[in-house]
Amino acid sequence: MVEFGPDGRAISNQEKPAQPRSSYAVPGLYLYDNAVVATAKSLKPSARGEMEITDVNLAYLRRGALRVQRLHRGCAWLDAGTSSSLHDASAYVQTIEQRTGVKIGCPEEAAFLSGFLPLADLEKLAAQMPRCEYRDYLNEVVVEAKRLKN
Repeated sequence: MVEFGPDGRAISNQEKPAQPRSSYAVPGLYLYDNAVVATAKSLKPSARGEMEITDVNLAYLRRGALRVQRLHRGCAWLDAGTSSSLHDASAYVQTIEQRTGVKIGCPEEAAFLSGFLPLADLEKLAAQMPRCEYRDYLNEVVVEAKRLKN
């Protein structure tokens, strides 16, 4: 669980606290700089005998380098730690994709929409893929982008 100060910055980070200081869970998506290797090597196993990612985050917090991005409303975090929860997550993704017509987790589309991938390059990437539902989806993105451009 992560607690935020008045300025919106993380001020505490706890692993499964009995009395959470906030209602913000950390879903387990982390991006670190190269200092993470030395940070992880400096840690000792927890009471459970495991290396804890929370300890890495706490080290970053102590040196003022921890940045936490709150997920926007409508974002969903899905636990996939058991076969049952993995099935639930898969069914959820399938339902959303079928009902909205939008793929979840399409890095090519995200790169295109963010301006990191030009339309011509997206079209080339799609053409290089084997024939499949994913390729068809990317081609639909290309067709829609061309239609909107005209």
